[in-house]
Amino acid sequence: MKSPDIDWKPLALVPVLALVALPLVGSPATWLTLTVAGLAMGMIVFIIASGLTLVFGLMDVLNFGHGVFIALGAFVATSVLGGMADWTGSDQLWRNLLAVLPAMVVAMLVAGAVGLAFERFIVRPVYGQHLKQILITMGGMIIGEELIKVIWGPQQIPLPLPQAMRGAVLIGDAAVEKYRLIAVVVGLAVFALLAWTLGRTKVGLLIRAGVQDREMVESLGYRIRRLFVGVFVAGSALAGLGGVMWGLYQQNVVPQMGAQVNVLIFIVIIIGGLGSTGGALIGALLVGLMANYTGFLAPKVALFSNIALMAAVLLWRPQGVYPVAASR
Repeated sequence: MKSPDIDWKPLALVPVLALVALPLVGSPATWLTLTVAGLAMGMIVFIIASGLTLVFGLMDVLNFGHGVFIALGAFVATSVLGGMADWTGSDQLWRNLLAVLPAMVVAMLVAGAVGLAFERFIVRPVYGQHLKQILITMGGMIIGEELIKVIWGPQQIPLPLPQAMRGAVLIGDAAVEKYRLIAVVVGLAVFALLAWTLGRTKVGLLIRAGVQDREMVESLGYRIRRLFVGVFVAGSALAGLGGVMWGLYQQNVVPQMGAQVNVLIFIVIIIGGLGSTGGALIGALLVGLMANYTGFLAPKVALFSNIALMAAVLLWRPQGVYPVAASR
């Protein structure tokens, strides 16, 4: 099968969008600030969407309950970071990171464990039945949100940035927030790890082979069901990580935050192509940039800008920019 990496046209969409926005924004400093903010937002959305991309594209599961893992990860982070005030209040970045990293790990473990139960009791009975998947996973998300309210309460909870991650750095005349730069680095690390795992490891090879010909892989003695359960758990854990990043980005969390982000996630995976990690990255960056540019230039149409972006991409490529699952 032809590698999608050869196709350079989708790769040009992100710089083209940025260059088109430059004369519209006018000020180079403002444009740079908006661009970095858009890339950071895109990277966080990619982290969240990458988990659903795996589940949707590789397992053919329409999991509309993905948002509960986002909210769960964010609320777990509030509990972990709330007990590390000495570390988050320090002016030293390394002490802040030693607080945030455990919060991310715990959030991923909790979200992954809940994802395992979610797959076993909610998703597994409806494999191959898309309508039932939509209904039952949405119900699961509603139940999950209510359980979050029982544990943490229904109110908005602040999730402030650690001290050393606040503020901005100057790049010329442009002020770029420190946390947005950190978000870009984390997003790139997650993308690199996913691309390496799916493209260079035996587990990734078996997953991709199982998608194409499950019976053949099982005849070789491999248990594809266990691999796919692992994919679901990994996707849930990534959603938990994305929830931590999004909560810090917004600096507050609410039980409904996952449902609020769900629309952006599905726009991203539709633009990218089902199951495509690289496509999800491009889709997320486009969504982040579009949201920031239109929010600055025309706030009234900002809510509809990403839907218009999705429609434009689908008119160009109806199956997404990198439709790796299109052959199924």
